[in-house]
Amino acid sequence: MGRDPTRAESILWSYLRGKQFGVRFRRQEPVGPFIADFACIGRKLIVEVDGDSHIDLARDERRDAWFLDRGWFVLRFWDGDVISDINDILEIIQMALDDPSSVEDPMNRNP
Repeated sequence: MGRDPTRAESILWSYLRGKQFGVRFRRQEPVGPFIADFACIGRKLIVEVDGDSHIDLARDERRDAWFLDRGWFVLRFWDGDVISDINDILEIIQMALDDPSSVEDPMNRNP
């Protein structure tokens, strides 16, 4: 819970904090038995930033399924994409806030 954010998480948090999207995001937010990188409680949106430590896709899929079963929408981004394409990432987050059904899996895990 108290771990230092990665560079990508710091970059994304600089945009998510302070209601810049018109909603409040929380960093390192407990959601059930998990800690979400970023969570918008009011919209039930979780944003995860994954690096090399997320090579266990089955674990992430089980975690995401737990969130989905409880009405959460989960966005996952690779940390390199957050660093290199922050504007695209922010656009996807805005789309998910407006209409989650309009957003495809940004990590292409479910082709």
